Amino acid sequence: MVVVGAGLAGLRTAEALRAQGYAGEIVVVGDEPWAPYNRPPLSKEALAGEFLAELTREITHQRLAHRVRKAAADVVWRLGTPVVRADVAGHRVELADGAWLEYDALVAATGVAARRLSVPGPPPLAAAGRHVIRTLDDAIALRAQLRPGARVVVLGAGFIGCEVAATARVLGCEVDMVAIDPLPMIRPLGPLLAAELQRRHEQHGVRFHLSMGVSRFEGAGSGTGRVTGVALVDGSVLAADLVVEALGSIPNVGWLDGHGFDLADGVLTDGALRPVAPATSGDHASGDDRARGGRARALEEVAVVGDIARFPNPRFGPGAWRVEHWSVPTDTGRRAGAVLAAYLAGDAERCAALASASWEILPSFWSDQYDLRLQSYGMPGLAEPGGVTVLEGDLDADCVVGYHRDGQLVGVVGIGMLPRVTSYRDQIRYRVTPLA
Repeated sequence: MVVVGAGLAGLRTAEALRAQGYAGEIVVVGDEPWAPYNRPPLSKEALAGEFLAELTREITHQRLAHRVRKAAADVVWRLGTPVVRADVAGHRVELADGAWLEYDALVAATGVAARRLSVPGPPPLAAAGRHVIRTLDDAIALRAQLRPGARVVVLGAGFIGCEVAATARVLGCEVDMVAIDPLPMIRPLGPLLAAELQRRHEQHGVRFHLSMGVSRFEGAGSGTGRVTGVALVDGSVLAADLVVEALGSIPNVGWLDGHGFDLADGVLTDGALRPVAPATSGDHASGDDRARGGRARALEEVAVVGDIARFPNPRFGPGAWRVEHWSVPTDTGRRAGAVLAAYLAGDAERCAALASASWEILPSFWSDQYDLRLQSYGMPGLAEPGGVTVLEGDLDADCVVGYHRDGQLVGVVGIGMLPRVTSYRDQIRYRVTPLA
């Protein structure tokens, strides 16, 4: 069993395989030198903590590392060397050092990479003052520069961008936020709550430059110099000691290219998280044919989990979604572990039963910004434009906001009021019927 990707999704899949009775060898391959660790704190409390700047990388990792369950203690970790190519027909993967690993079953858990802005200026390196925040080393490099008075320009106004902006302000930095969107976090939250969160950020001193693009980075050209400013498309220039590019993500799926998979947005799978490819002569159609728009076959020996999986979720209607929420690696890892364990045991009947059984998940995420906690369940982004309402509380204080589509609650976001948010989670989980 080879698991490509040493993040939470890879770890949970390995643990699920053991829990389902698979006793064979499990090898987990990761491009970072670290065993799985908790990533959400990298833009939240960990980034604000002094230990990122003052302790060694090893001690920092220990504080963030996930506990590996005892049943998975014998998993083999091959860290620091990424997989560059899969040979699906040959049941093997190639590592960057030229080595090949053969497998009986394969899990793709490679997650996402930070998107970079392609404009003239100093190179996209932390040493040049251009930061992203996806890995432990990214966070350590950024934390070292977040000193009182530092001029920080955050590009992108999604959750990570807003969390970094909040942390930087708490640490005494000056913060400008630039985004092409008209409001921060508007895509997942809608304009009602997004406008309120912008107001709260502005109360803390964040300066917004919205519906605005970047033309170039000021500095020492395209050589090795540092960023000194960010030039906007309206001709203005924001002074900057450092820039944080929080522009979303790119699924790490290039190593799976060439096998007929749908890689347009992550990897399209069937409901059992098996990648689907065009059917060849003699194949029986399987997988989520509607999502592919034609006949397809699912590869029983391969599973896709975590941030790169684009899978059907009947709770929210037909189609397939890729969801980068904290709960998804665990949910998909458990599902893939159960299906693959049956496949590896040669239990075709159980494998077929698991694959055909209804499987739905309820995504969840949280975000800490200043002294407020955002908690969400469901898929708020599916709401109709007029389907966003305050269910409880006051928008300028603690509140619960509901997201509706065709009269059904498909998502909920709370500012505080965690017990009440949880009650709506259960309503989404148990009372909402699939959408037409």
